[in-house]
Amino acid sequence: MKVLKFGGTSVGTAQRIKNVAGLVTAESGNLVVLSAMSGTTNQLLEIYDYVAKSNPTGASETLARLGSKYADVINELFPADSQWRSAAVKEVDSAIATIKAEIASPSGEQTEKNIVSYGELISTSLMLNYILSIGKNARMVPALDYMVIDEAGEPVANEIARRLASLMEKVGEADVYITQGFICRNTEGRIDNLKRGGSDYTASLVGAALGADEIQIWTDIDGMHNNDPRFVEKTAPVRNLHFEEAAELAYFGAKILHPTCILPAKLANIPVRLLNTMEPTAEGTLINNATPDHTIKAVAAKDNITAIKIKSSRMLLAYGFLSRVFEVFERYHTSIDMVVTSEVGVSVTIDNEQHLPEILAELKKLGTITVDSDMVIICVVGDLEWNNRGFEAAVVNALKDIPVRMISYGGSNYNISLLVRKSDKIKALSLLSEFLFN
Repeated sequence: MKVLKFGGTSVGTAQRIKNVAGLVTAESGNLVVLSAMSGTTNQLLEIYDYVAKSNPTGASETLARLGSKYADVINELFPADSQWRSAAVKEVDSAIATIKAEIASPSGEQTEKNIVSYGELISTSLMLNYILSIGKNARMVPALDYMVIDEAGEPVANEIARRLASLMEKVGEADVYITQGFICRNTEGRIDNLKRGGSDYTASLVGAALGADEIQIWTDIDGMHNNDPRFVEKTAPVRNLHFEEAAELAYFGAKILHPTCILPAKLANIPVRLLNTMEPTAEGTLINNATPDHTIKAVAAKDNITAIKIKSSRMLLAYGFLSRVFEVFERYHTSIDMVVTSEVGVSVTIDNEQHLPEILAELKKLGTITVDSDMVIICVVGDLEWNNRGFEAAVVNALKDIPVRMISYGGSNYNISLLVRKSDKIKALSLLSEFLFN
């Protein structure tokens, strides 16, 4: 069995739903994870925003527009007299009615989670009925019946596997199985969501639980590219990545994949393949545990970075200074991306300024503080084990004309991170492509 995940763009129109149905029914026995249709989640969040602002009229008007959108999609998917059209209309109408009830009697944060869940519930309903209408045996595997998280919001892998195995046995044989991405239940049995990585995370968790042969992530780009095609010309898909390389790229800005979703597949040693719904014959990118091949693979950039330097003579030959610095960030639940040290100073980067004033106030008790905002982390990923000669020199030489605030190397065998100004980002990405790939 393979697990195939399709994002919102891949199922964003009636025609794309038809295209995906053709892809997933070409091979029997696979499980399909679907996101909400593109734009739907934003509209559902807008509905809740109106509810939170005590504006039920605004919420109802937005819901009406969303209902009209689904009506148009149903009209295009099914003939007027189709029993599957009637089933789809009934299920969408039921969802709309439930959302109306949520608008009329809101219950705070839970209302938001309930409303947002209908994006995935409706998209899977449309796909199920369309596949049935073309004569294939499709079965729904409801995510709310097996996807559970603990009090910390983390998936409970053993319980997911147990429930999913039981559910698959109950559902029986089918040409294709369909489930929802993103949504789950919490320890109180209430509707919740996986947040980080959303549907990608669902696909990886399901693939690991079922011992799948392969997990496929279908998007609107043909794999993970060796640089950001939004800013750099002549990028190319990377054909093979180690799990660690893919995680580094995802964390440092490659938007095609969320870093969280890789871990369950990595631990279960299940390959992940990134494919393009718009070009289904394209080779894409294969991610697995294969031995690195002594090459630099790709470059990514992470925006909205703030660098903080703490300089103090008390750090010289002293122990415990770094722990006191890191404890400040821990108290304010702020993660650190890069760290570089000297005998009298330490520089760190963060991507969340929510508690920056409080953090700086405490750090000033430890030393003199310098802050650089509007920075970007450039991450170069590949087989960067320290015995491989020349790779670091090639990276630094490519950026010889760009001021580099920080360099981090050696914390991983798979990346070099460099901190540059936001204004130098595009030039830095272009130069790295030119020197390393072209």
